[in-house]
Amino acid sequence: MALGGGTWLTQNKILPGTYVNYSSVSKASAALSDRGIAAAPFVLNWGPEDAVFEVSAGDFQKNSKNIFGYNFNAPEMLLLREIFCRATTVLCYRLGVGGKKASANLPDTEKAFATARYPGTRGNDITIVIAVNVDNESAFDVSTYVGGEFFDLQTVESAENLEDNDFVVFDKKTTLAATAGLPLTGGENAEITGGAHQSFLDKIEAYSYNALCCPSKDPSTVKLYTSFCKRVRDEVGLKFQLIAFGAEADYEGVINVMNESADDPENPAIDCNALVYWVTGAQAGVNVNASLTNAVYDGELYVNTDFTQTELEKAVKAGKFVLHSVNGTTRVLRDINSLLTLTDTKSEDFQSNQTMRVLDQIANDVAVLFGTRYVGAVPNDTDGRNALWNDVVALIKQLEKLRAVENFDPDTLKIEEGDTKKAVMLTMNGLYIVNAMEQLYVAIIIR
Repeated sequence: MALGGGTWLTQNKILPGTYVNYSSVSKASAALSDRGIAAAPFVLNWGPEDAVFEVSAGDFQKNSKNIFGYNFNAPEMLLLREIFCRATTVLCYRLGVGGKKASANLPDTEKAFATARYPGTRGNDITIVIAVNVDNESAFDVSTYVGGEFFDLQTVESAENLEDNDFVVFDKKTTLAATAGLPLTGGENAEITGGAHQSFLDKIEAYSYNALCCPSKDPSTVKLYTSFCKRVRDEVGLKFQLIAFGAEADYEGVINVMNESADDPENPAIDCNALVYWVTGAQAGVNVNASLTNAVYDGELYVNTDFTQTELEKAVKAGKFVLHSVNGTTRVLRDINSLLTLTDTKSEDFQSNQTMRVLDQIANDVAVLFGTRYVGAVPNDTDGRNALWNDVVALIKQLEKLRAVENFDPDTLKIEEGDTKKAVMLTMNGLYIVNAMEQLYVAIIIR
């Protein structure tokens, strides 16, 4: 009598038995995935703790106050505006766990009537106003103000009819009474320790994104992010690039930002490594067939670009991502990463972020294609491998139409059975990746 049984996704069963999947073979999708997804931790005064939450550029513009507690143009939103200059979606994470929620009691009561939805100092800017309704003396108008601005009004006859809003959770058992203003107090931000960044990396590993932001200039924290990037890229197989300040990693997956942003007294959220947010958004949002070389900086920071020609040349040779001034406009000098050590398997082409975007696009899309359409569904025989070959060829041809690669010869792509009957070996020999023009050498001959 067989001990095991049921369905399977991978051939890793322990017990003897029959494991059968019933499925129709779907037509594989060979579409290129979209770019524009960045992942970043933030120091915030409002929002969920120890959770990754996805925010689109449109949501940030329209609902910034509901999500982050402040209007889009508030100084506290500066770093979010920086990353959203070019990112389309940001996987946000609020650093720190253990903050306190602000709350307020009605007069002569011991239990909190209104409690801030999230921990943090922004909760101290919430005020509840309760007034007798002018048309119905048995009803109350319960208003919520945030930072002195009106946010919400509910007219109810008792607290049990109140609905929680984006800022406040109400005690439905409280007896309502008129009050001119009931400010919430006691809100505190969590202390941010080194473990906060580790918690973020633990959470973000389960997600897919194009660029990851390391906002810290602390060398040990930068090293933590760098080690995470190398492990996830090389061992897990998720391809993205890390953007960090002062990260001399000698690795194609890490972009080492050199510039500092100068102090701006009107924007207290700025610190000397704030530029990494803009670079992260820009690296995430740039198209697979494009380069950031000579791209204009369109953020709000005061970027230090006081470099000589010699200093810029040294920076490029050292694998640093630098912004410089061109006739008063701040631009990206060269779209490069921190790779310095070249080998037979890693030429200078790997120093180009445009090259890495194409390679990462192929790696991620092929992995998704294989994992969602072939694993556990398509036999590892000639027909199955031919189907996979056709889909991978279709992916590369889309890149060729976008002018991200050129002169693609399908015969250079080989898909064969691997060392075991479960394995498939894909080899692509001779892929020509296109890069944007950077230098012009002019020879003028006169007679």
